[in-house]
Amino acid sequence: MSVLVLVELEDPGQGGAGLSVVAEESLTFARDLPGEAVDAVLVGQVGQPGEEVLAQCREQGVRTLLVTTDARLERYAARAWARVVDAALEASGAAYLLAGGTPRGTEVLAHVAAVHDVPMAANVVQVVQSDPLEVERQVVGGAVLERVGLGGRPAVASVAGHAVAPAPASDPSQTTVEQVEVELTPADLVAQVRRTEAREAGDTSALTGASVVVGVGRGVGGADRFAAAEAVAERLGGAVGVSRVVTSLGWRPHHEQVGQTGSRISPDLYLACGISGAIQHWAGCSSSRTIIAVNTDEEAPMVTKARYAVIGDMHEVLPALLEELR
Repeated sequence: MSVLVLVELEDPGQGGAGLSVVAEESLTFARDLPGEAVDAVLVGQVGQPGEEVLAQCREQGVRTLLVTTDARLERYAARAWARVVDAALEASGAAYLLAGGTPRGTEVLAHVAAVHDVPMAANVVQVVQSDPLEVERQVVGGAVLERVGLGGRPAVASVAGHAVAPAPASDPSQTTVEQVEVELTPADLVAQVRRTEAREAGDTSALTGASVVVGVGRGVGGADRFAAAEAVAERLGGAVGVSRVVTSLGWRPHHEQVGQTGSRISPDLYLACGISGAIQHWAGCSSSRTIIAVNTDEEAPMVTKARYAVIGDMHEVLPALLEELR
């Protein structure tokens, strides 16, 4: 009995050549399942995987990496990718199928689950018990945890981002590479990515990869009042993130948004300034290791959920903090 994980590559536009962080998280999570081995399937890259990918697979204890040779699969097509994953599932004999909780990972697994007429659990954060399999998953934007059973075979689930930190296996493997072949039909490629365009401005990787994020909400008061937050972020070697209302008002670009419809972050420190803490925003920042809230409202949800809180005006607190840091 084994676990099969659909893995995705880093964004090549950002200079990535290996597996994404979400893929490594999913492989780490897979080792908590009661499988004797972990296999992986890579669909977005055709042919032999690069050495960086293989090194990561070996470090994660992957027994076999299944790849494809059909060049049409380089462009994302949910149904076609699902056909490959299903073929890999049959080849590996896996009882469990996982993927990162990305839009692609979740969509592909939903297709596979439908083919096998089994339920799928999205945004899983932990395994509660293994026999029978029971998992805990995020619902309502991460505000609620739901416990569900996955009795069907294969058991299909997507792993919530930052549910676990990527960690090497205690027993690294040699990882063999095998090809999986699928006869695609025109219907499999009806819905397919035809063109991608680079982001015109901004870089979400600076936000999602930052160890410190200074969050700013409506309480900042205007588009011209971010200087203190930017200065603190720069001083701490971090990045600025904002709430949805800030981007809706046009004060900051969307790539800085933290939340359910923005980026999900997991910094060591999240300094949330003037942010009320709506459920949608909490869904994007709840994985932060330490949260400090700065707010004039001591009853604000962000204040009540934060580990530490400063009740005060961010335009007084941040300059004082900056002075101390200097």
